[in-house]
Amino acid sequence: MFEALNERLTGVFDRITGRGALSEKDVAEAMREVRVALLEADVALPVVKDFIAFATERATGEEVIRSVKPADQVVKIVYDGLIEMLGGEEPVPLNTNANPPAVVLMAGLQGSGKTTTSAKLALRLTKFDRKKVMMASLDTRRPAAMEQLATLGKQIEVATLPIVAGESAVQITRRALTAAKLQGFDVLILDTAGRITLDEGLMNEVAEVAEISKPVETLLVADSLTGQDAVRTAKAFHERLPLTGLVLTRADGDGRGGAMLSMRAVTGLPIKYLGAGEKVDALDVFDARRVAGRILGQGDIVALVEKAAQDLDQAKAEKMARKLAKGQFDLDDLAGQLQQMKRMGGLQGIMGMLPGVAKMKNQMADSGIDDRMILRQEAIISSMTKAERKKPDLLNASRKKRIAAGAGVDVQDVNRVLKQHRQMADMVKSMARGGPKKMQQMAAMLGGLGGGGMGGPDMARLKALGGGKMAEPSADELKAVQDRLAGLGGGQLPGGLPGLPGFPSKK
Repeated sequence: MFEALNERLTGVFDRITGRGALSEKDVAEAMREVRVALLEADVALPVVKDFIAFATERATGEEVIRSVKPADQVVKIVYDGLIEMLGGEEPVPLNTNANPPAVVLMAGLQGSGKTTTSAKLALRLTKFDRKKVMMASLDTRRPAAMEQLATLGKQIEVATLPIVAGESAVQITRRALTAAKLQGFDVLILDTAGRITLDEGLMNEVAEVAEISKPVETLLVADSLTGQDAVRTAKAFHERLPLTGLVLTRADGDGRGGAMLSMRAVTGLPIKYLGAGEKVDALDVFDARRVAGRILGQGDIVALVEKAAQDLDQAKAEKMARKLAKGQFDLDDLAGQLQQMKRMGGLQGIMGMLPGVAKMKNQMADSGIDDRMILRQEAIISSMTKAERKKPDLLNASRKKRIAAGAGVDVQDVNRVLKQHRQMADMVKSMARGGPKKMQQMAAMLGGLGGGGMGGPDMARLKALGGGKMAEPSADELKAVQDRLAGLGGGQLPGGLPGLPGFPSKK
């Protein structure tokens, strides 16, 4: 997400960071490059003009000229401008405060991911807000649209309105409202028919549905990969339908980010959620501060911790804690950690949330540090017998050759995994001897990455400059993230990670 924009902006700030005082010419050159970066990211031209005017006025003011570190102050100004462009400091929550059932109407073009997003939203409301949710498909045009929503409902264990052939969207709406009210549902999500264009008949239909259901939220689902087309669609829908918010899908594949950066400014509507993956739990609450941090290469430790917490299996975590207390950590435990990494978005997904890693993208690729590494390590452990996984000391030369052949790797790769396990097992034993405090640190590392917010010296520097309400993790929590990722990388990350002291470097 935002790879191209992050690379351009990071380059701009790197060039001015080494300078003591900044002249107006320096600021003008920097802002010119920021403008080009935003235009290349497909941000709407009026939005870019307003942003540059805001940033230039602030950057040539007295607070920058007299600042001890003018370059840092310019970074802070751009950070503030991005937050303003994206909708302000605080996320806008979904409104479900209404006499049950609170109706959420989903609208959008065909193919934007509306049905899948309906299911993702239902899961989030059920799992995190403890709401009793029903979904109903009003899409009578697309083949198997109703069946798709019913299948997703079964998958996430959320009720769906039974399908009755031949009903119109208006009839389905009335039946859904009655069923949801009689059965005591808190929220009713109505998945309307997608339209290929802003079809007059379909727009009249969704307007009639809105009039009958009186939704507390009308969300437009838009594909962020369509760039400015998504912005134009949102504007056109909003003129015909009283939208209350936006959901951007495929945000994880959007390397430019133009739609996201333009949506709020052009439509005046808050972005409420980001769809960041194909899985049914891949829906994130939109937070302008965190998105701005990622654009400027500051990472998003908050999202990393949230992903870890969501994927944490409580029963397995408790079982792991009991083993750790005894100083035990075998290769099955290491395999479990690898699987959790995959559930959290893989190595690349996690690295993208850590401060400063974007600068090292090419080095990481050259060193072969990617998600294939996790798959390779899993294959090696899977090629071992149960006894070998429990007792790695059994692995002599002939067994290692057999495992390497079974996993399709070299013996050297097997040795690397064993070395990684040995280092982690030694650390577990050491912490087990260190008492309860040490074990809490280990639990943070292996049981869900602890809690906290965005961190690293760069983010702390922004905060010191008045960068807003950004919670920082404790030293133990941040160190836990570093150690865990370092272990998975075999301690072979090139050059160390900026802003994360103590991360092993390649010698």
